[in-house]
Amino acid sequence: MAGIIDWVSRRIRRPDVEVSDEFIGLSHESAGEAHDMAGSPWADDGVYVSPTQITAGDKVDIEYSGLLAKSGAEHVTLRMGYGHDRWSGVCDIPMSKVRDMTFKASVEIPLEQCSRLQFCFVDNAGNWDNNSGRNWSYEIHCGEQAKFR
Repeated sequence: MAGIIDWVSRRIRRPDVEVSDEFIGLSHESAGEAHDMAGSPWADDGVYVSPTQITAGDKVDIEYSGLLAKSGAEHVTLRMGYGHDRWSGVCDIPMSKVRDMTFKASVEIPLEQCSRLQFCFVDNAGNWDNNSGRNWSYEIHCGEQAKFR
């Protein structure tokens, strides 16, 4: 359920996406207030990933407008890797500034990576945003359909 709440909360403030009040159970006004409450499930971490149903071979767009961007970072780098406990294939990808306080990178997920995409961010001054030590993590699906007998 938390995944759905995160998905809805990221889109509730997007003018190009309409979210039904019945679906979220809040009016837009009360949802806006919920965004401001500390510790709320509506809190925005400043990370937008598309698509969020990641399949090996997909191009994934990652936008960042989190703590580092809000603190005035001139450059932000995406540090990413694959795996669960230990990361493999770790690489740094410079992000492009697409709007004021928003950075973006697009990455191709290799076909052989049917694991987890893990990532965090670092700015030009060496400051990190690692989601309070949890990093950001998305399951990568192989794209194979289950075979039934």
